Amino acid sequence: MPLFESKTMLQKTLQNFTQNPKNDILSGLTVALALVPEAVAFAFVAGIDPLVGLYGAFMMGIVTSLFGGRPGMISGATGAMAVVMVHLIQEGNEVGLTLETPVENLGLQWLFITLLFVGLIQILAGVLKLGKFVRLIPHPVMMGFVNGLAIVIFLSQLGMFKETVDGETQWIQGMELWTMLGLIALTMGIMFGLPKLTKKVPAALTAIIVVACITIFGHLDVSTVGSFIREGGGEGLKGSLPSFQWGLFELSETLNGHWDLIFSTAFILAAVGLIESLMTLNLIDELTETRGSGNRECVAQGGANILNGLFGGMGGCAMIGQSIINVTSGGRGRLSGAVAAIALLCFILFAAPLIEQIPIAALVGVMFMVVIGTFAWSSFRILHKIPLSDAIVLIAVSAITVWKDLAIAVIAGVIISALVFAWKNATMIRARKRLKEDGTKVYEIWGPLFFGSTTHFNSKFTVSEDPEKVEVDFMESKVTDHSGVEALRNLANKYLEQGKQIKFTHLSPDCKALLLKRNPEFEEVIEAAIDDPRYYVVTDTLDEEV
Repeated sequence: MPLFESKTMLQKTLQNFTQNPKNDILSGLTVALALVPEAVAFAFVAGIDPLVGLYGAFMMGIVTSLFGGRPGMISGATGAMAVVMVHLIQEGNEVGLTLETPVENLGLQWLFITLLFVGLIQILAGVLKLGKFVRLIPHPVMMGFVNGLAIVIFLSQLGMFKETVDGETQWIQGMELWTMLGLIALTMGIMFGLPKLTKKVPAALTAIIVVACITIFGHLDVSTVGSFIREGGGEGLKGSLPSFQWGLFELSETLNGHWDLIFSTAFILAAVGLIESLMTLNLIDELTETRGSGNRECVAQGGANILNGLFGGMGGCAMIGQSIINVTSGGRGRLSGAVAAIALLCFILFAAPLIEQIPIAALVGVMFMVVIGTFAWSSFRILHKIPLSDAIVLIAVSAITVWKDLAIAVIAGVIISALVFAWKNATMIRARKRLKEDGTKVYEIWGPLFFGSTTHFNSKFTVSEDPEKVEVDFMESKVTDHSGVEALRNLANKYLEQGKQIKFTHLSPDCKALLLKRNPEFEEVIEAAIDDPRYYVVTDTLDEEV
């Protein structure tokens, strides 16, 4: 990289840290306070130690704030990735108990190994510059994505209403149920009403503190973070720095016969993480009227997940809710994300005993509010106002998200949208016919010529009935792919085989070059073509992402 380019990047980085430090620091502290309950709650969703979720939020936050492609965007442990981790962790724990020397929490170790592959996949996506393809995700797919995510998070919280009695899992009942519902309602009420009074204090943290004080000073016998961890065989939170997982690579023998699960989960996690991160990046771009780098964000996300795997974090991706909180609070630079991550680490080191006393009901209430805020309620209002195909895509993506996972749902939604678009455009091609004074028959083509419309295109011509001279005018048409070029080649050969003359006019230079490369004898077919500078298609040049 040239020296002046390196200086420019360094100057931009320093500017992101110094342009508005007051707002960035205050906003970062606000985000850090709000990150604590969400990180713990998402760890519960994944079925792992809450401390692992807090470590994951810290490492994701610090790496992406410094090296990510979008200043002001917040990353951490997320529900989208947590719900994908559950099956891997459960499978690993079951395998660990069947070994000759049983290994406790083997699923968590499998997760760390999986995160290494997640990071590599995401870095590769950035190196190959795949980040720009998120712009191809249609709006109905995005709405279905957030709706499905909200439903999955809601369903995952229902497990908190169950308890194990004599080895059997059953729903809690009686006063225990009503107490939990009351605390959940109080949490949600505070989070809903407090922002209407003041936005200077984080509503989620305030709700957690109020509900925790009620349960502590009211001596209520409710499930807490500490009791939940201990009932699961843990020893509670231990405020310490993340440590390197030295025994990680000694567990390869436990993966025999399970590598397919590791790789499939890694691919899904990488896809979910990138999709949510890049969609968040686009959203923050719109809010700030600036532009981030999707490819750089892919690399940063990958590096952060590798660090999580090596140092025992949950991993994660960009957080839509926290990023919006940061930006709307004035945090537009990289300093805001760095402050949030460092402050979160301080909470881990010095406030672990307090976190253990957080009631589970408060975390469930926070997650229910996340569900309400995530779900695109406007989709009900517009469902009957949008094209039927878009409505089907929206519903399908939401359903597939709940049935399978987020990555498969988004990919399926994009494929369905692409097929609908291709079908609509395939039927749009038209051919207007006229005769010149010299008897030449002219076909004036209108509409795109691509793989989906070649059949309709070929049906417009009557080769055996046409006169000796034929001209095909592409003034109002675009040849957009190789299938279209191949259709032109086959059409020309049909006329030439019958001894007739055919000319293609108003083709782009790129299209002509491809035709001549395959059939040099077509020089006579297109030599009289008139170049129209308005149409440059079938090109191998792409706009570089900035």
